[in-house]
Amino acid sequence: MDALHLLDLIQKGESSVVQFKVRVNDDYKIGTEMVAFSNTKGGLIIIGVDDKTGIINGLSFEEITETNRLLANAASDNVKAQIFIETETVKVENNNVIVATVAEGQSKPHTDNKGIIWLKNGSDKRKVVAREEMARLLQSSGSLYADETLVNGTTINDIDEELFGDFITAKTKKTIEELGQSTSKVLSNLGMIKEGKLSLAGLLLFGKNPQQFRPTFTVQCVSFVGDDISSKEYRDKEDPFTGNLREIYKKTLSFITRNLKKIQSKKGFNSLAELEIPVEAIEELLINALIHRDYFILSSIKVFIFDNRIEIISPGKLPNTLTIDNIKVGTSIPRNPILFTNARYILPFVGVGSGIPRAIESSPDLDLINDTGREMFIAVIKRPK
Repeated sequence: MDALHLLDLIQKGESSVVQFKVRVNDDYKIGTEMVAFSNTKGGLIIIGVDDKTGIINGLSFEEITETNRLLANAASDNVKAQIFIETETVKVENNNVIVATVAEGQSKPHTDNKGIIWLKNGSDKRKVVAREEMARLLQSSGSLYADETLVNGTTINDIDEELFGDFITAKTKKTIEELGQSTSKVLSNLGMIKEGKLSLAGLLLFGKNPQQFRPTFTVQCVSFVGDDISSKEYRDKEDPFTGNLREIYKKTLSFITRNLKKIQSKKGFNSLAELEIPVEAIEELLINALIHRDYFILSSIKVFIFDNRIEIISPGKLPNTLTIDNIKVGTSIPRNPILFTNARYILPFVGVGSGIPRAIESSPDLDLINDTGREMFIAVIKRPK
């Protein structure tokens, strides 16, 4: 890092990715800062700068040596799982400043040596105590998937056996009887039942009434008058759609299509009418929301139809290293691998990362928003004027 870049960072002040320290002399305390950065997006610890004033207070040669030793000890002894940091000394305004780079962790959640999990909270940090938040940290490191978790209170009697039978026939080209295995055994082989309890994937795919156990996993649809969510008028609204994924998909698609205009495709009076928005784009984005949403977030998918656009709002930001640019070219990191692998046999879902590119091909002005602050992924389809 050059001096000009460092000066620019200092002038901007502390943030969720930049922390100032005049000096460090406690390897446990600086270890908690490293834990917070590792569990969030990574960041820089700049030593030799007053965090209250931004005034540079350079380090002597002896202080540089001792600080580097303390930082290395903190990273190895006070962060679990162990992390590795990079340090460099930058000379700025005739002062030596240490810049320690802490990468985003690959083994989340990291803890300090007391077992406490820390996360960045703006320029500060906070402890993590909620189980759901811990689960999402495990999910982000690939150590835990929501659709693999077991749903307490469920049994094999909670699945729709006819739907499951159709799924098995589509997947294996054989009936359950022809496979010579019990329904329970087949479910177990698919990772959808364990210890007598259905996994979340099994419940969502084949449950008779998934919302009995997960009441927030629904889709809420509203067709507003105007272009703003604050509108007090609506054209169409129903109670949240419930059921398994196939039932919810059909109900939601029906709601959307009945609230769109049909446009005459050709000049002839007897020519067929087509939806104002290609149905292929709607199908792809709706399935994407159902399969890839974050099921550790106890919230519903929302579909809002305005006069000028449709918004499909899915709980959870893009997982791991995915970006909007990645998914536009077909890059896919399944957040829910069991759903991702098996949904294609009950939904019009391919499962090779091609859904978003196909939606863009059908609706080129599609706008995708990865709202990290509100933990949402939003697809905005513009309606023709």
